[in-house]
Amino acid sequence: MMTNDTICALSTAPGSGGVALIRISGPEAIAIANAIFSPKSPGRDLLAQPSHTLRLGDIRRGEDCIDQALFSLFRAPHSYTGEDTVEITCHGSPYIQQQILKLLIEQGCRTARPGEFTQRAFLNGKMDLSQAEAVADLIASSSAGMHRLAMNQMRGGFSQELNKLREQLLDFVALVELELDFGEEDVEFADRSHLHQLAAEIERLVRTLADSFSVGNAIKNGIPVAIIGETNAGKSTLLNLLVGEERAIVSDVHGTTRDVIEDTVSLDGITFRFIDTAGLRQTTDTIESLGIERTFRQLQKASIVLWMIDLTGSSTSAEALSTLIVPYLEGKKTILLFNKADLLSAADLELKRRLLPEITFDRLYISTRQAADIELLKSRLIEAAAIPVIHSADVIVANIRHYEALTHAHAALVRILDGLTQDISADFLSQDIRECLHYLGEITGHITNDEILSNIFSRFCIGK
Repeated sequence: MMTNDTICALSTAPGSGGVALIRISGPEAIAIANAIFSPKSPGRDLLAQPSHTLRLGDIRRGEDCIDQALFSLFRAPHSYTGEDTVEITCHGSPYIQQQILKLLIEQGCRTARPGEFTQRAFLNGKMDLSQAEAVADLIASSSAGMHRLAMNQMRGGFSQELNKLREQLLDFVALVELELDFGEEDVEFADRSHLHQLAAEIERLVRTLADSFSVGNAIKNGIPVAIIGETNAGKSTLLNLLVGEERAIVSDVHGTTRDVIEDTVSLDGITFRFIDTAGLRQTTDTIESLGIERTFRQLQKASIVLWMIDLTGSSTSAEALSTLIVPYLEGKKTILLFNKADLLSAADLELKRRLLPEITFDRLYISTRQAADIELLKSRLIEAAAIPVIHSADVIVANIRHYEALTHAHAALVRILDGLTQDISADFLSQDIRECLHYLGEITGHITNDEILSNIFSRFCIGK
């Protein structure tokens, strides 16, 4: 997949801005940049300019000056891509951006594909595959937790853990396969008890990494929180308060919400995906019935459930609804939100506290009109998320591709441990060790193919 052409792309977000950055990378990057560069003050051109230096100059097409820009030069291999690279910081006019890109293409550049700069960095050994994927995660990070995970992975924390495991396994597979060369002489180079101890330790580490995916996935993609309950219990009002804008229509008319409405909010560095659902009730309305079906589908996907109950409503209907909802809540963190508490007297509220006595979920008696109650609910949500504090040195898996590879590697390690216990032959043992090495290598890119690379880098933005 290595190419010798020179690529260019806009690396800042499209549209108007104070400045924009256009990146050029490849064997002709400096020569092409120099062809459109006119130094502001007399001196050397870009071809003679040292690496990691800046030059101010005009960008010209013939006698026409397109812009005055800053040229940053990075010579191979000391650049992001490992190739000669020039970054042009120009004014942020979309017209100027397009004219510069057009000039570069006329001089021999090709427009970069999504993620091609980072792909070249990987192919040139500037980073491994897991670090390259972390670049995309870092760009997409929208919370403190996502940022910390991506930064740690991009710095190589995850890769270092995997490389230690691979090196240990490579040493032993070499000894095991050496035995195969002396098979007729019944020579044992690999100490089986030592190998069992090593495999058990690696199995524990791989299992710990795989188990961390539940936390990593929640941090990266957000924790799904379903808001359920009867019609007019205050679900849409609550969603609007949590996200800080009018995302859902609020009305006294029953059955207003007929589809799933979703939005994300970051609370204390944790991303929550709040899902407002259709109110649950008996109805003959076809569209509303479809909305209720979707409510139960979202309920199955949710990690946390906010079950809203209208304290001014019928106790009988709440109890009837509980028999329908409770079977879906097994294994989920559920909070019963008894809403409209401000509309009841102290005596009536005390009576309502006896509602649904057999249900042992956490309870909150709130009013969506009270800001303090919403803040209390946010605190409860953070507790329910149970996301541990992420430190810079923590290694947590947040990528489904990595999780799948770790799962396969773990299965191979279990077979290795079983084989050592049963004293299987060296050839079968070698096969299982090499399979484990294969899956660990897939994560970092020691073992890969064009299809995997294309799938990974196609998800990047152009210019990165």
